[in-house]
Formats: sequence, C-alpha cells, structure tokens
Amino acid sequence: MSLEHDHAHASADFNRAFAIGIVLNMVFVAIEAFYGWRVNSLALLADAGHNLSDVAGLVLAWGGALAVKLRPNARHTYGWKRATILAAFANALLLLVAMGGLAWEAIGRLLSGDVSLQEQGVTIMAVAGFGIVINTATALLFMRGRESDLNIRGAFLHMAGDALVSAGVVVAGALTLWMGWTWLDPVTSLAIAGVILLGTWGLFKQSLHLLFDGVPASVDPQAVHDCLAALPGVGRVHDLHIWAMGTSQIALTAQLVMPDGHAGDAFLKDATTQMHDRFEITHVTLQVVRVPFTEACGDVFSDCQD
Repeated sequence: MSLEHDHAHASADFNRAFAIGIVLNMVFVAIEAFYGWRVNSLALLADAGHNLSDVAGLVLAWGGALAVKLRPNARHTYGWKRATILAAFANALLLLVAMGGLAWEAIGRLLSGDVSLQEQGVTIMAVAGFGIVINTATALLFMRGRESDLNIRGAFLHMAGDALVSAGVVVAGALTLWMGWTWLDPVTSLAIAGVILLGTWGLFKQSLHLLFDGVPASVDPQAVHDCLAALPGVGRVHDLHIWAMGTSQIALTAQLVMPDGHAGDAFLKDATTQMHDRFEITHVTLQVVRVPFTEACGDVFSDCQD
C-alpha cells in the first residue's frame, strides 16, 4: 500500500471521527441542557455550555485537518498546512479557559457553601454518567493519531479531559449523597481541573513553539546537522533551518558546503531519503555550494536552535 493511499485512508478515518464526535457531543449538549432546565440545575446548564465549547474545539480541529487538503497557490506556496498548528493552539486555549472557569466556579462554591447535591443529585449523576460514555467514545476515535499529530492530540485531550470531569461528577455526587460530604464536589472539580491544566499546558507550549517556527520536539536538530555533515564530500553544513509546516509535516533547508563541487542527483536523493527515514522530515531542500554566500543566524550551529 502506498504512502499516499495510507495518508488518504487515515484522513478519511479522521474525517469520520470528527463528524461522529461532533454529532455525539451535540446530542449530549441538548440532553444536558434539557435536564438542566427541567430540574432547574445551574450545574447541568453550566456544563452544557462547557460541552458546547467542546463541539467548538472539535470543529476547530476538523477545520485545521481539512485546510491541509487545500491546494497551494501562488500566494500560499506551502498551502494551508499550518492551519493544524493554529487549530491545536486554539484548542489548547479553549481548554485552558474552560478549566479555568471550572476551577473558578468550584472555588466560588466552596467559599459560598453552595455545594449541596441533595435535590438533583441522582439526575446530575445520571446525565454525567452518560457524559462519560459520550466523551470516552469520542476520545477513543482520536486515540490512534494523538502521538503523531498535535492537532489530533488536542482533540483527544479535550474529550478525554471531559470524560474525566464527568467521572469526577459521578463519584463526587455518589459520595456526597451517601456520606453527606458536600465539600467533595468542588474539591474534586479543582483536582480534575488541575490535572487537565497540566496536560493541556504541554499542548499549549508545543503549538505556540511551532507557531514561531520552532524545531518540532520529535526532531533532534544536532543529530540532523551531524547526519548531513557526515555525507560524503560535505565540508560543513551552513544555514540549517528545521520547522513544522503543519502538525504532521516537517520541512528543512540547508546549504551543504562541498569544496569539490556537486556530487549529483543520486547524492541529493540519498540525503533526502535519510532525512525522511531517520527524522520523518518530509520536505527537504538542500543547496550545494563550494563557498557559502548567505549569512547564517549565528557563528555556531547551536546558536540557530535557540
């Protein structure tokens, strides 16, 4: 099976995952809002609003994934691949804001003493239990791609985080009804928000790093430099740059200083293959020169990586 066919198949799978996830979560928002209105539960209505932000997060991630397919043009020669990085960054921001809101509400309940679940406890637990099923099922749809694509990871973290929140609501609600521990619900919410914030902070930092053309975390720039420098006939590597075109594609440009001149197309093909096979760099542009004629970003290679 060809690489293009594999990529197309994976893309179709993720399109299906996004569509299913959005539909499932819209259904859950409608159910949660209905029961929140019916039992006059501000907690359920507030969580319905939060889950509506999950739908927005999935739409953002899907939009980023679809933008990758847009063909390059004269004004956008790399296409729209960076949309996936923007989507991951927006998703991280959305999740950080949502968890910040959850923590703020939990602290408010602790300070005001409005922490009782006695009146609507069973209904809230039942709806939250349904939320566990919906959010876990949606998160599983993105399980396979979360390691290789930051945008998919953002969608996965969003849904997995909400499954954890729903589980916390069920457990805290059950213990509150059973033991009368009215403080447990907001304390559990704070703990869950803290765990999710820690996980999301990594996504936020990575996506922000890539937005500023940082070297992707999966690539060791010194190892790339050493690999190019070790190619036959290469005196040194000049003006090396590595950056992410999107959340799943990496680009590289460099000048290879070869005092004896160009080694031929076979040499460039071998260098490109090594970059792909060893570092998963998919877009390689190498310029062979006898003497470098452009100004690099620093005197020492390591300076360019800061």
